[in-house]
Amino acid sequence: MVTKLKPEELYKCCEPDFFKFNTTEDIGKLEGTVGQERALKSMDFGLSLTSKGFNIFVLGEGGTGRMRTVRTLLQERALKEDVPPDWCYAYNFKNPDSCLAISLEPGKAMVFQKDMDDLIKTLRVEMPRVFESKEYEKQRNKIIDEFQQKQKELFTSLEEEAQSKGFAIRKAVAGLIIVPVKKSVEPLTEDEFAALDEKTRKKVEEVGKMLQEKLDDIARAVRETEKLVKEMLTKLEREIALGAVGHLIEDLKKKYVFNQKIVDYLEAVQEDILSHLDDFKVTEEQAPPLPFMKLPKTEVSFVRYTVNVIVNNGEDKGAPVIFESNPTYLNLFGRVEYKVQYGMALTDFSMIKAGSLHRANGGYIVINALDLLRNIFSYDALKRSIKNREIKIEDAWEQYRLVSTMALKPEPIPLNVKVILIGSPYLYYLLYNLDEEYSELFKVKADFDSRMDRTPENIDKYAAFVASCQKEEKLLPFEKGGVSKIVEFGSRLAGHQDKMSTRFSDIADLIRESHYWALREGGSIVKAEHVVKAINEKVLRVNRIEEHLREMMLEDTLIVNTSGEKVGQVNGLAVLDLGDYSFGKPSRITAKTYIGKAGVVNIERETKMSGKIHEKAIMIISSYLGSKYAAKKPLSLSASITFEQLYEMIEGDSATCAELYALLSSISGVPLKQSIAVTGSMDQNGDVQPIGGVNEKIEGFFDLCRIRGLDSSQGVIIPKRNVKHLMLKQEVVDAVKDGKFSIYPIDEMEDGLEVLTGMPVGEIKEDGAYPEGTVNYLVMKRLEEIAKALEKKKEKEEEKEEKKKEEDTESK
Repeated sequence: MVTKLKPEELYKCCEPDFFKFNTTEDIGKLEGTVGQERALKSMDFGLSLTSKGFNIFVLGEGGTGRMRTVRTLLQERALKEDVPPDWCYAYNFKNPDSCLAISLEPGKAMVFQKDMDDLIKTLRVEMPRVFESKEYEKQRNKIIDEFQQKQKELFTSLEEEAQSKGFAIRKAVAGLIIVPVKKSVEPLTEDEFAALDEKTRKKVEEVGKMLQEKLDDIARAVRETEKLVKEMLTKLEREIALGAVGHLIEDLKKKYVFNQKIVDYLEAVQEDILSHLDDFKVTEEQAPPLPFMKLPKTEVSFVRYTVNVIVNNGEDKGAPVIFESNPTYLNLFGRVEYKVQYGMALTDFSMIKAGSLHRANGGYIVINALDLLRNIFSYDALKRSIKNREIKIEDAWEQYRLVSTMALKPEPIPLNVKVILIGSPYLYYLLYNLDEEYSELFKVKADFDSRMDRTPENIDKYAAFVASCQKEEKLLPFEKGGVSKIVEFGSRLAGHQDKMSTRFSDIADLIRESHYWALREGGSIVKAEHVVKAINEKVLRVNRIEEHLREMMLEDTLIVNTSGEKVGQVNGLAVLDLGDYSFGKPSRITAKTYIGKAGVVNIERETKMSGKIHEKAIMIISSYLGSKYAAKKPLSLSASITFEQLYEMIEGDSATCAELYALLSSISGVPLKQSIAVTGSMDQNGDVQPIGGVNEKIEGFFDLCRIRGLDSSQGVIIPKRNVKHLMLKQEVVDAVKDGKFSIYPIDEMEDGLEVLTGMPVGEIKEDGAYPEGTVNYLVMKRLEEIAKALEKKKEKEEEKEEKKKEEDTESK
C-alpha cells in the first residue's frame, strides 16, 4: 500500500527563530568562501608548491564564486611574498637585431633609465664644450701644423731640384706631375718637345722619369702621413672625450657593480660614444641649394643609449596578481610596435611593450580558459612559455608571411609565474583528454561544487553572505524571515532538502531583487514576502513559453487529460530546460498491443527521435516483461509505445515506469487514471530509480490541474528515493495539506500500477498463476490468448503448406 506524502515532507522550512539576530545589520560580513573546502585545499596545495608544472585549473559552474575566491586567496597570499625584480630592455651594441634584457631590484629600473637619460643629456652639453675648448684647438692645430710643415718641406726640396734641372711641378686631373719647362718657366709644348734633338729628348725623358718617381714617393709619404694625422686626431678626440665621459661611466659602473650585465653594457655604451663623437659635435646648418628650398633638419638619434623599462614593481607590495580579461597573444606576451616614417614601418627596442605575463612574472596570472582558447596562438604559446620557463616576444604571424622581413628579436626573459585557468568542467576534461601536454603543465585541479550541506554552520554563513551583500551594496537590511526564505531558495536551487546551492551569483541577484521590491513598497527592511515576490516576479519574466504550452493544453491543442480513465494511456512528465528557466511538461504516453512476435516497438526510435538512454529504457521494459511473464513460455507479443504530439527529440529514462504502465494497461485492458501523472526510472527487476527535475515535473502537472480545477483525485507518482529532493512551491504544499492534490512515493513499479488502476497487482502463486481480479492475472490471460491465436495461425499456415505440397505432387 502506497502512503501519500505529508505536507512537511514536500518542503524543508528554515525557521526564522533559528537565527539569533533581528536583521542583517546585527551580524558581521562573511569571511572566506563557503562550502568549497575541497577546492580551497587544492588551491592552497597548488599555490604553495613551486615545482614545475603545478599550475592550477579551477573548474566549476558559473556563479559558484570561483573568481572571487581566487582573487581573495591570491591577494592575501601575494602580500606576504617578495616583490619580484624590474625588467628593462637596452640596446645590444654587439647585435643590433636583438636587445638586452636586464633585471634589477624593484624600483631600480626607473633609476637606471633616469641615470642613462641624465648621462646623455650631460654629454650633449659637455661634449660640444670640450671640442670648442682652447686646449683641444691648440693640440689639434699643433698636429695639423706639423703635418703641413713637413709636407711643405718635402715638396719645396723637390720643386727646387726640379727647377734646377729644367722641370716644374704641375697639377693635373690625375694628380701632381713633373713637366719640362722653358727658361720662362712655361711648360714645353708638344711641338717644342718634338723639335728637340733625340739626345736632348732622351735626357729630358730620363730626368723627368726620375723626378716623377721622387714625386710619387713624396705623394705616398704624404698620404701615409695624412692617415697618421687622422689617427692622431681621432686619438686626441677620444682622449679629450674620454675625459668628459669616462668619469661619468665609471661612476655608473660603480653604482651598478652588483650587476655584471649592466657593467658590460656601460662599457659598450662608452665605446659606442667614443666611436660616434660627431653625433655630439655642433654642426652648422647647410645652406639650401636654392633660396626657396628648405632642407629638412636631420636630428641625430640617441635612442640607442636609452633604457626601455617594461616592468616596474617599485610601488608594488608583495607579488603581482594579474587578471587577464582579454588573453590575446599580444596582450599576454607583449609586442614590438612600429611607427611609419616616409612610407616605411620602423621600430627599435624602445618600442617594445610588455604583456601581462611580464607584469605577472614572479607572481600569479589568472586567465579564463575559454577566452584563452578562443584567441589564436595564445594557448600554444602559453604552454611553450610554461614549459621553457621563459617569455619570448615574437611576431606570431611571421611564419605565415610569403616574404620574410627583418624583425627585432628581444632577448627572452626568464619566467617564474603561477598560472591559474578558470573554466567549466566540460572544458577541463576536454583539455585533459585531448591535449597530451595539458596534464604535465596543469597538475592541480581545484573543483568548485555547486552545492553544500545544509548544516547550522552553513546556514549561518548564508546569513553572513546576505549581510555582506547588503552592506557592500548599501541595500536595505534583511529581517530573519527574509534570510530564511533565501536559505530555502538555496535548497531549491540545489534540488535537495539537505543541501544548499553555492551558486552565490544567483543568491546575490535574489538579494538585490528582494531589496528592490521592499524599496518599491516603501519598506525599511526586507521581509519574507519581499523575497517570495522577487522569486515569483523572476519566474514571471522568463516563463512565457511555459504559459504558452499550458494554454495550448487548456485549449486541447496539446491533448493532456487530467480526469477520467483510459486504456493504454498515461501522463508522463518531462523537463524542458531553456537555459535561464526550466519547467515540467506533461505528455501523453500511449501503448498499443496486438498479435505478433515483433516485441516492443519504440516509435520514437523508428523515426530517429529517440536518444540512446531512452532506447535503453525500452529494452529494459522488454527485459522486465520477459522475466515477469515468460518464465515458462516464450513471450509472443507485438506492441508499440510512443509519446503523443512529440515534435522534438526525447532522451532519458525517467518515463520508463510510465511507458510500462501504458503497455500493461493495453495488454490487460485495465484503464489508467488520467488524473495522476507518473515519473520514474526503473531497472530490470522492477525497482524504481530516482530521476532529475522532480520539483519542476510535479509543479508542471499541478499548475495544469489547478487551472482546470483540483478535485482531490489528481496527483503525481514519483520515486521514493526522490523525496529528499522535494522543495516544492507553497501552492503545491497547501493543496496537499488541503487534500486537493497527492504525491505518491513508490519503491516498486507495481506500487504505482495499483495507484493508477485501483486494482491489486497480484502476487504469483505456487502454481505459477496469478489470483483472479488482479492486473497480472489479466496480463497473463491476454498473453495466453495471443499465444493461442498465434498457434492457430501457425497451424493454418502449416495446413496450407501441406495442401499446396500435395497439389504439386498430384500435378506431377
